[in-house]
Amino acid sequence: MEKIGQKILLNIDQVSRLTGVRKSTLRYWEKCFPEFLRPERTPSMRREYRMEDITIIDSIKKLLEEEHLTNQGVRVRLQRPGRQSQ
Repeated sequence: MEKIGQKILLNIDQVSRLTGVRKSTLRYWEKCFPEFLRPERTPSMRREYRMEDITIIDSIKKLLEEEHLTNQGVRVRLQRPGRQSQ
């Protein structure tokens, strides 16, 4: 069952609804955090997010909104071993 979840790809609209993060914000985070958030692209350049990307988006959202970190603070926290915020 876990292998199936790894193959699921979601478009930016689906990810926005699932995470509660605006599409424009997702595109901005892709530019701010390219080492962590890099969705795959279709031949027509549409973004396709993996479940791993959703986890990273949730972590970025928590670090920015709940812990009030700056973008640099988010990068530092995501680079730590174990990566996701607790």
